[in-house]
Amino acid sequence: MTVDEYLVFEGGLYKQELLLDFIEDVGGTVIQKSTMGLDLVIFFTIPPEEKPELMKIVDTLKGKIKEACLLGSEIAVVSPTVTRHHTPHPLCDISEHLRANGAKVTLIGLARGTGQRTAQLDKRERDIINEYDVAVFALGNFEYCITDKKPTLYRDLNVPVIVTGAPPLNTVLYAYGYVGGIGRICHRLKSKEERSRLDKLAGVIGDCLKELRNKMLLEPLPASAVFVKAEIERQMPEVLDAPSPVPVTLKIDGVRVKMDYDEYADRVREVTIYNRKLGEIAEVRRSVVKNFILVKILPESMVGTVS
Repeated sequence: MTVDEYLVFEGGLYKQELLLDFIEDVGGTVIQKSTMGLDLVIFFTIPPEEKPELMKIVDTLKGKIKEACLLGSEIAVVSPTVTRHHTPHPLCDISEHLRANGAKVTLIGLARGTGQRTAQLDKRERDIINEYDVAVFALGNFEYCITDKKPTLYRDLNVPVIVTGAPPLNTVLYAYGYVGGIGRICHRLKSKEERSRLDKLAGVIGDCLKELRNKMLLEPLPASAVFVKAEIERQMPEVLDAPSPVPVTLKIDGVRVKMDYDEYADRVREVTIYNRKLGEIAEVRRSVVKNFILVKILPESMVGTVS
């Protein structure tokens, strides 16, 4: 079993149907398509063996292709607070850079974040962050604060954590990775060096996601998250009328359906996936966020254990 390539096309609207038809013909999936004026951006997946033929089409369209290493993931970017007093200024730059690489990003400011001793997560904040695939903790400039004080914030989280800060550290306790050179900066990150730090952060997160996906290959899922997303949208067309710009959001092992749990959860469970109901191969539960629906696809070995 191989993992599809996650890619983004950037180019013009001219003859876009050539690319869209090719993606469909080779068994790929368009995750998201957006236009601004005459510019077109398409996030999509294709089997890796089809990439040489894809490049011929991209050359015809005079566009460009790059790897979208974060596509198909939900990332929480966490700041101790979102107040002017304490939040790292690059928070929005971090979020926008991760979105440009395909991630769906949510900014989270902790309710009790000011100060080194009082900063803490409450149970609801911890539950919210645990719904995401990866958490990025954007911290500040003081080394002893990052190494000694703040690790208690994410020590008990169930998701991988990447930490950013100003000091040039190699590792941080309880974190998957650390990216330095990003602290409390009082300007937008525009220079080549600053953008390279954001690229490094996206790369570290991409490596983390790749490890998670490789682990999934050892115990394969009965259906991919991309396929489940497509079938929910096909069999429940009303979800496309939801006010969210991405009403069915991809996660690495499932989807977030941005519809009311009490009204639509049973409908989601009845969606047919390869002659089985989604409720038989996935855990469908209530999200802590806005009463949305979380779908976590179970490994084949665990199918049948859903209550």
